[in-house]
Amino acid sequence: MVATHADIDLETVAQLSNGSSGIATSALARSPAVKGAVVLATCNRYEIYGEAPHADDVEAARAALVGQISETSGLSEQLVSRSFSTHTGPDVSQHLFAVSSGLDSAVVGEREIAGQVRRALITAQQEGTASAGLVRLFQAASKTAKDVGAQTALGSRGLSIVSVALDLAIDLSEETDWSKKKVVVFGTGAYAGATMALLRERGCRDISVFSSSGRAATFVATRGGTALDGDTLHAAVAAADVMIGCSGSDTRVEAAELAQVRAGSTQPLIAIDLALTHDFDPAVGELDGVELLTLESVRLAAPQEQAESLAQASAMVTGAAQSFEQEREARSVDSAIVALRRHTMNVLDAEMEKVRARHGCTAAAEEVEFALRRMVKQLLHVPTVRARELASNGQQDDYVAALETLYGITVEQPAAASKAECPMDHSSLTASPLQGAVNLQENEARRNSA
Repeated sequence: MVATHADIDLETVAQLSNGSSGIATSALARSPAVKGAVVLATCNRYEIYGEAPHADDVEAARAALVGQISETSGLSEQLVSRSFSTHTGPDVSQHLFAVSSGLDSAVVGEREIAGQVRRALITAQQEGTASAGLVRLFQAASKTAKDVGAQTALGSRGLSIVSVALDLAIDLSEETDWSKKKVVVFGTGAYAGATMALLRERGCRDISVFSSSGRAATFVATRGGTALDGDTLHAAVAAADVMIGCSGSDTRVEAAELAQVRAGSTQPLIAIDLALTHDFDPAVGELDGVELLTLESVRLAAPQEQAESLAQASAMVTGAAQSFEQEREARSVDSAIVALRRHTMNVLDAEMEKVRARHGCTAAAEEVEFALRRMVKQLLHVPTVRARELASNGQQDDYVAALETLYGITVEQPAAASKAECPMDHSSLTASPLQGAVNLQENEARRNSA
């Protein structure tokens, strides 16, 4: 199930992703049609990869996921269902491999998404929602992304949502030297880390960090910069040339509050809001002396990649997806082959017990066993080869059904393996961060007592 910037507005994507961290666990508990689930939630996409026990269960699994998302987001099931497009079968691997390689991003070729895909799988494994099939899918997607980054020009560009946003900021500034700019970063998540690294690369030395969760001091300890709290935030924002929102928390900088903090200042301010749920009130862009850049601004300004690089990357993604599907189909009959072999060998062992009971452990009995085992091996050769051939044509279910019909063999499916992490810092408060340290301390104490 896929909801992205390419199909719906970012506000709807943000609403859908409310409560995303518990969706997979809840869906598994809600319906037996959901065998496994991995959630990929980023700044401009909300995707849920699910595995159903059988093809007939796909619609029931989708309905369970839609119902759970409706409950957590507060949106109607009809709206949720319309907002998601659904991929099944080989289309799933093709889509995820393209996503992880940056081909489906607002900034084509961006490398941040590969890490987000990796973290989504890790989180699902920690929560016990990643089935064995989904683990293999996501691992293959990560390998494909790595290959695309290493073997095409897309990886060498080093483009990202953050880098394009910083380029836009320079285009809007009279001062193009980052070493002379004062920057305030909101958030301590993965995007905040990427932002800090890029600012350092571009020569920025005056970087302050605020986090409503109080993690700023820990964050800057390994990255440099100055940690802000409720007492020091106002002064830092008042003197800033650029402020960058990367937290995606429930609080945001309101236009009226920013106007009050910046009252009397003639210093232009560029506000870069990279949070899907908005760290900055959209009305901030209407204030005198303030330029507001959003994810939509970044998407529109993202450079188009060269056709040759895109074609090469797309071909790699398609080839990798096809190879994955072929391996998956071949693997899907492994359990059936094992079941047939086990059934046949059990019959052989039973017959040999009768031979030994009658003739003892004699040379004649050993010759009989050797001959029978060789015969069984020959008899199993054709069914095994045929299983592989059927799997390669997507007919593995026919093979399994035949075993059940002819031999009464029940084929056991492989056991499942053991929260998608948005790159934003999702710690939340009930008030704007510019309202000071009092609310920060109250909410921190409330979280600690919870």
